[in-house]
Amino acid sequence: MGYMNHPPDVPVGQTPKELIWTRNKARLYHYLPTGPKRYREPLLMIFSLMNKAFIVDLRPGSSMIEFLVKQGYDVYLLDWGIPGPEDAGMKLDDYVMDCMPRVVKQTLRYAGANELTMIGYCLGGLLSLCYAATHLTAPLKNLVTLTVPLDFSDNTLFNDWLNPKNVNLSRILTAYGNIPGEFLDFGMRLKDPVPGFVTSYTGFFDKVLDDRAIESWLSMQKWMNEPIPFAGATFKQCAEELWGKNKLVKNELVLRNQRVDLSQIKLSYLNVLAERDTIVPSCQSTMALELVGSADKEQVVLPGGHIGLAVGRTAVKGLWPKLDSWLGQRSTPL
Repeated sequence: MGYMNHPPDVPVGQTPKELIWTRNKARLYHYLPTGPKRYREPLLMIFSLMNKAFIVDLRPGSSMIEFLVKQGYDVYLLDWGIPGPEDAGMKLDDYVMDCMPRVVKQTLRYAGANELTMIGYCLGGLLSLCYAATHLTAPLKNLVTLTVPLDFSDNTLFNDWLNPKNVNLSRILTAYGNIPGEFLDFGMRLKDPVPGFVTSYTGFFDKVLDDRAIESWLSMQKWMNEPIPFAGATFKQCAEELWGKNKLVKNELVLRNQRVDLSQIKLSYLNVLAERDTIVPSCQSTMALELVGSADKEQVVLPGGHIGLAVGRTAVKGLWPKLDSWLGQRSTPL
């Protein structure tokens, strides 16, 4: 049991990179090319606020970033970092209206490019949509969202969990400032309480003689067991305005006195859903294609769960080649 409670550490995030910009806790990384670049536009990946970003560069052979770099893309990753007590007052407005414009500017300056492609994962996808809708003259060429939580009109366990009748959010924020990572992790595990936990450990014993499979299992456990806090004011804003009142879908969300109207987005747009996603069910993402005003837009459902979509064997045959094909047709060859 000691091994299961304290598994050995494993290396993650091994694709070579350089830190090119910081602001508060946020870090912007550039991944070093392994061969000649094929396309002019850099790819800027915006990760979620709720977990560590190394899941998109988990380990060699199971890294979406490693794959994209090898295909000749110039890849950048915005890692929001771990909020501290001093960040409890940060809101969506601060992420979308302050930080993201700076990140886009720094990416283009470093890449020597005039436009970029933005890829948002989970809540990073929501931030990316909000940014694109409030910065209509921004130098964006393409937009991709992966498992983006958008429409909360259907009642789900997550909605019930955050219902004011069931939880006193103000009391939690008064006590903690930020929402503890363990609180969020518990809520996510409620989505798939017994099967997910049991399958994870039975899978471990099934592969116990396969060193490579065990290293992969340990890498995933490392990511799952390192939840991070959620800035308190942002969580309150999401809970009340997005999850509670569904303001983004109703075209009522306002950031810094600017309404977030997704119909104003005219970029080439790809929305990717995971067919077995229990964290962001398909019903929360499918509305994106209807709301976004692009003429060139596509929605696809691919194998995998919320994380398996981007990591592992299903990603190798599903998401990765789809991204390469879609982006390759909408990027400028060098």
